[in-house]
Amino acid sequence: MDDMDIIAEQHPLEQIGTNHDQINDDNNNDTIPRLAEPIIIRGAGHVTVFALNNKFDEEYPQALTYKVSRDEYQETIKRVNMILRKNVPMNFKWLLFGCICCCCTFGLSFCPVLCLNKRSKNEVNKLLDWENARLYHKIGLHWHLTKQKCSNSAVQEYVLMIEFRPPLSLSQPD
Repeated sequence: MDDMDIIAEQHPLEQIGTNHDQINDDNNNDTIPRLAEPIIIRGAGHVTVFALNNKFDEEYPQALTYKVSRDEYQETIKRVNMILRKNVPMNFKWLLFGCICCCCTFGLSFCPVLCLNKRSKNEVNKLLDWENARLYHKIGLHWHLTKQKCSNSAVQEYVLMIEFRPPLSLSQPD
């Protein structure tokens, strides 16, 4: 009995590594411990209107290998890209129209493109909220659209951020 090793049980909410950062969610003000560094998915399209790209990279990140299936990930990215493919070219056309008519309208011709861009971001956020509720919160992931600086310049762009969160415990009551 003296040679027996003690194996400590690891709780799923224990934090991995030495990263003790806290995540503040925009929708609620409670803090959630971060389990790992978030995954950033950058825009991969050719058209960017007010920091919103017309397409996100569909390549499967290696950090998601044992978290979510490749098919589920690609289906979510395809849904987001479908919204952007539908909306961003129209936003670009309105931006060109706003540039042409800017002098005559004292800048008011940019209002439609600002409203359309906001609507596009809201559509993507609604889709991501639906996907989070349907699948990703259950497996400990949270997707959201966030603005981030580009690494080589001061320009900002919208990126998809996938954060690791503690999975929902189905065995414990609320």
